[in-house]
Amino acid sequence: MKSILNYFSSPLLKIPLLAGLITGVLCFLYFLGLYFLGIPALGNIRVLDYGIHIIVMIATVWYYRKYIGHGRLHLWEGLTIGYVLNTIAALITGWLVYLFVTQIDPGVFTEYVINSKKLLLDGKKQITDQFGPETFAEQWNKVVNMQPSVLLPDELSKKTALAVLPVLIISLIFRKQDYSVLQ
Repeated sequence: MKSILNYFSSPLLKIPLLAGLITGVLCFLYFLGLYFLGIPALGNIRVLDYGIHIIVMIATVWYYRKYIGHGRLHLWEGLTIGYVLNTIAALITGWLVYLFVTQIDPGVFTEYVINSKKLLLDGKKQITDQFGPETFAEQWNKVVNMQPSVLLPDELSKKTALAVLPVLIISLIFRKQDYSVLQ
């Protein structure tokens, strides 16, 4: 057990894990803010919470470079920090939203399913023209049979897809290596 704890005491894991936890809670607070304002909390506007991810990623990579790396940061360190932070934040947010939807207000998920059905019906002609009626029927069945358990993998997959470019850009911007070995 001690070896596992020692593994996670490395600053390269400890700092992004902590930052990911903070980011996940902040994203959940954004979700709650939308909920209390009467905006569909599981709608498309919720994607804007990825801005929180980016801000915290920048701050975490900067902190790591300044205080742990003493002004130096390898590309792989920046990538590790970004992806660990992003994954932990998505998991925390997904679980908190899932618990909220299943334990506190299931109406949020019901509204999400209704809005998804409406959106799918609005694009029915385009979907059937491009992909055929079988694809529309398949998508319709997925929406009708959707359960709250879909929220966690959905959150994780969306945030992972959104993370690729920002993590790379942040890592490249803050990258600074010691090139003295080349001289």
